[in-house]
Amino acid sequence: MAGTTRASSPSVGHWIAGGPLRPVGCDAGAVNDALAPALVPELLVADLDRSIGFWCGLCGFDVSYERAEERFAYIVLGTAHLMLEQAGVGRNWVTGPLERPLGRGVNFQISVADAGALAAVLERAGVELFMALETKWYRVGGDDVGVQQFLVQDPDGYLVRFQSAG
Repeated sequence: MAGTTRASSPSVGHWIAGGPLRPVGCDAGAVNDALAPALVPELLVADLDRSIGFWCGLCGFDVSYERAEERFAYIVLGTAHLMLEQAGVGRNWVTGPLERPLGRGVNFQISVADAGALAAVLERAGVELFMALETKWYRVGGDDVGVQQFLVQDPDGYLVRFQSAG
């Protein structure tokens, strides 16, 4: 790609159009529009501090920016982006009753460097896994691709599938 620079860090690389290498994410204090994914789920949560403790304290995400007065945080792990917003504060878009577990019918797949290591961190912290670590093969086009994966529910019941290359 002409005019792009590949940024590298231990956890993630980004393509930055037309410019010098520059940090993005938590250290930059805001999300770079050139790197923002086209889809960023916003999860309503009961307790923002508890959610940040799970997502950032245990799962490795960083807070890119927050709006304390709205109890809102934008969190990032590599190219996985999520917004967390405490229900009942600020402007919430609620289409029906919020009953636990939240997010029924959806799971969020997040690629990490080592799903096994993350599963061990969660288990040591006393977090129950929804599905234990497994190696699973999926057909992708004409190929079979192996991944290590496990599922866990966040403090509000959202189902998260962490996976890494098998």
